[in-house]
Amino acid sequence: MIETELGSLRRSHYSAELDSSKDGTNVTVMGWVLTVRGHGNISFVTIRDKNGDIPIVAKKGNCPDEIREKLSSLKPHSSISISGIVKASEKSPSGFEIIPSEIRVFSEVKKIPPFEPLAKTVKNIDTRLEVRPIDLRRKVLQDIFKARSQVLTSIRDYFNEQNFTEINTPKIIATATEGGAALFPIFYYNKEAFLAQSPQLYKEQLTMSFEKVFEIAPIFRAEPSRTNRHLAEAISIDLEEAFVDYNDVMNRIAEIIKISLSAVNNYVNKNPETEFIIPKMPENIPQYSYDALVEKMEKAGVKIEWGDDLYPTNLKKIGLEGFYFIKDWPLGPKPFYVKSSRSNPKLSESFDLMFGDLELSSGSTRIEKRDELEERMKNKGMKTDAFEYHLGAFDYGMPPHAGCGIGLERLIMALTGTENIRDVTFYPRDIDRLTP
Repeated sequence: MIETELGSLRRSHYSAELDSSKDGTNVTVMGWVLTVRGHGNISFVTIRDKNGDIPIVAKKGNCPDEIREKLSSLKPHSSISISGIVKASEKSPSGFEIIPSEIRVFSEVKKIPPFEPLAKTVKNIDTRLEVRPIDLRRKVLQDIFKARSQVLTSIRDYFNEQNFTEINTPKIIATATEGGAALFPIFYYNKEAFLAQSPQLYKEQLTMSFEKVFEIAPIFRAEPSRTNRHLAEAISIDLEEAFVDYNDVMNRIAEIIKISLSAVNNYVNKNPETEFIIPKMPENIPQYSYDALVEKMEKAGVKIEWGDDLYPTNLKKIGLEGFYFIKDWPLGPKPFYVKSSRSNPKLSESFDLMFGDLELSSGSTRIEKRDELEERMKNKGMKTDAFEYHLGAFDYGMPPHAGCGIGLERLIMALTGTENIRDVTFYPRDIDRLTP
């Protein structure tokens, strides 16, 4: 009889724990069916667990006919358990195979999967996203998200080593953080509220108590963009630090990029079949001023006026590649909390970290004086009364401070050579997608 319940049965080994040295060992493995091939009186089945693939060979005379026939009938993605004996095998790419003596079929797939589990590419991304948990079983995505996890671990380790305090800030807010229109309004009991665009104001306030803070959490932007690099809900790596300026923050970002690249390279070294396009880390990330790039664009024949944004198409025209900073942007379009340049009041102490034409991060020195902050808000037509909860903190010794936000999904795109931001997001949310 073939069981269908887990009961008291438990896995004895993951795939990574098996090799030819386990020859003759009784094991229990669990996972989902990757491939099934039948050749007369022998069936070859591969199952995959969280670490890799396990070859199962059911041959007439070596295992019960009932088990061999059941294995032959299974469709890919079925969830099963196999108990049996490990046999060393030179023919197997893994160096071993398992001869089954018991099978439990926990969930048998009855319909044809929408795409093959071994497929490297599936043309229609919406087909994949509709069955995202199945899509995420493909190795190309498994590699991305496992590397992503290691990048996050390395970044958290860096912040802890640098004596930062991890914080959590509200995601339901009363006023626009950035002062813009890209907000998601929600009903909050009997009043209107918004989903947070960033933890900006709260992390500034928390430098008063903890000096160095970071948060890795969702942000929400109601941007009507249909591109391969925009999301409505994204993960932001935010940091804020007291008694520093934007130059110090750029140095921190360079260190974060370096340790993130190291994490991805370590993953690839341990998983050599991984197909990432990993960028090179320059000894020093180049820095270009806004003015210098406008001049470059004018020389390249780009129609641009001082104060215009530096659009991706124009950045491509002047041949900028890899990681680089654009700093000292015009003050006018910047958020109200960004400090003006001491050498030129028309400029700001701000920067963007770019990878080619992809923006990965933005940051700045912040205003620490209440009267200056209020003046900037009024100049932008903002109602200072609505921000009294923030402005009031500036009456009690706000230190000089600076910080930034790094888009995790865009960072992973750059580190792995992934072209579509949805492929580095577990369940993407954009203007067209609210499910699954």
